[in-house]
Amino acid sequence: MTVAFRIEPLGPHHNRQEFSCGVPALDGYFRTLVSQDVKRRISNCFVACGNDGEVAGFYTFAASSLLLSELPEDQKKRLPRYAALPAGLIGRLAVAKAFQGQGLGGAFILDAAARAARAEPAIFALLVDAKDEAAARFYRYLGFIAFSSRPATLFLPMAVAMAAIKAAEAK
Repeated sequence: MTVAFRIEPLGPHHNRQEFSCGVPALDGYFRTLVSQDVKRRISNCFVACGNDGEVAGFYTFAASSLLLSELPEDQKKRLPRYAALPAGLIGRLAVAKAFQGQGLGGAFILDAAARAARAEPAIFALLVDAKDEAAARFYRYLGFIAFSSRPATLFLPMAVAMAAIKAAEAK
């Protein structure tokens, strides 16, 4: 059975206490700290909910930047020689155990890309910091590229993300 999800900003009506993705650091952050980050405008948080309102997953999204010098040479070719480029940081991403394997992580990436594309400030890429090798594999599968100096930090150029959004919309 496939569940239809809606992705929306985190609100006080979302039950965070029952959320469990199996990673204590992510579970604890979502249960106790995320609302503070949102209130302080450190990051925004978006949740996926099923028809019953249960939180199936979440991700945080904030403004960031990346150093031009850290990009692979093939990515630098047509870019201006600014020291830093604007980016959107997907700080944390988690899917509840009961909903893992249903494509929700990829849907979160597309949602973040769509939000970045609609934003008034320009964003060159999405950034993520993979918690472990399994997470890094997931992001690489989605097209993210690792920085050679920081292999756990990966980026996805917005041009690639926008092409994925268009392909998803065409289906």
